[in-house]
Amino acid sequence: MQKLVPTLLIATLLTAISLVSVQAAERPTSVASCKKSTAKPRVPATLKQPMTPLKKIPKTLTLRTNCGNITATLLTREAPQTTTNITTLANKKYYNGVICHRLTTEGIYVLQCGDPTAQGAGSPGGWKGYANENLPKAGAKNYPAGTLAMANSGKGPNGEGTNGSQFFLVYADTQLGPDYTIFGRITSGLDLLKKIAEVGAYKVESDGQAYYVGDGFPVQLVVIESASAR
Repeated sequence: MQKLVPTLLIATLLTAISLVSVQAAERPTSVASCKKSTAKPRVPATLKQPMTPLKKIPKTLTLRTNCGNITATLLTREAPQTTTNITTLANKKYYNGVICHRLTTEGIYVLQCGDPTAQGAGSPGGWKGYANENLPKAGAKNYPAGTLAMANSGKGPNGEGTNGSQFFLVYADTQLGPDYTIFGRITSGLDLLKKIAEVGAYKVESDGQAYYVGDGFPVQLVVIESASAR
């Protein structure tokens, strides 16, 4: 689950798209509960990075999106540094107005969020990558539905971790390499994620047309309007 997204025309984030597919006329292009949003990609904010876990880490993360709320219980004992960092970002309003930039519907089943640039490469200004925690064992369904996990880009040039602000929400049982910190479990909003996934993902090709793909930008725009941790 690297911090990558297929090449997109960012302008399509802000305008209606016309999907080219033999099934396009039969598929919905929105989720009924979702509201329109004027969110735009932006440069990530610069924040002080916590270098050690908080003594009292919030145990619940709430993402209020334009489509509805998603709530997760945080695994503070298993992933203390990760949950410290994510809750700090949430309560410092880093995630407010951030567009979820990646949806996968084939092979793996996740919605990826947390990058203000909406391109899959952004992290908080001034932050260094940090190490993984609470990795699962290799094997089938090692990232089950309801998992909240960190996105990363593998090891850095000196072996350091590459976790930052990006995370993914698993909406159906998924098998991945055991390389992504599991830091929470979704307690509400899983049905909403499934509805977003049913609408699908798209990619804008060189001909300027948008096509349904198994790994691309969500057809239904999803924006974290605000995030908080308690």
